[in-house]
Amino acid sequence: MAALTSINGGRCEAGEVHVIIGPMFAGKTTDLLRRIESESSSGRFFFSFFFFLGRVMICKDTRYANDSVVTHDGLKFPCWSLPDLTSFHHKLGDDEYHKLDVIGIDEAQFFEDLYEFCCKAADHDGKTIIVAGLDGDYLRRSFGSVLDLIPLADTVTKLTARCELCGKRAFFTLRKTAETQTELIGGSDVYMPVCRQHYVGGQAVMESTRNVL
Repeated sequence: MAALTSINGGRCEAGEVHVIIGPMFAGKTTDLLRRIESESSSGRFFFSFFFFLGRVMICKDTRYANDSVVTHDGLKFPCWSLPDLTSFHHKLGDDEYHKLDVIGIDEAQFFEDLYEFCCKAADHDGKTIIVAGLDGDYLRRSFGSVLDLIPLADTVTKLTARCELCGKRAFFTLRKTAETQTELIGGSDVYMPVCRQHYVGGQAVMESTRNVL
């Protein structure tokens, strides 16, 4: 792996970017935490205060806790909840930031500075970045800048869920409510994973409902 010159003039190894995408309820956060634990067991250095491994989490999502990342099945780890990724470096400080090997980013679709942060952290600071987020919104359109990371990524993993209506593999997220804004925080009360057939059928039902309303 090529050596890079760090900001403080030293030498650092080139970093990596690993992207985990898929619909809601596909296990993206669980996979992210599993990978971070694997990196930790290999002896790499992490931020080791109460906040787990220097991990960051979008501050808009407070369904479970604003100081922890929580999977849909209840797995919980402490983290920092931040409005943007740039503030992570500032909050941590230069000395602690330069000690980090791995940074995990959950709910990545909400971070507007995602691409810029990953470029700098991996290309110039030698960090391994593990990113988990939605690749598409409830209309199957690109969500945030997660897909912009694909040309930058070392690996891309697309996970699937199980269709809530038929049990087949689910690639899409269906919104159950009539709200039309792109950003609508919610769990199983608002969203469900579906296969292609039930996504198309469900969208038709929701569109009819909206027209009636």
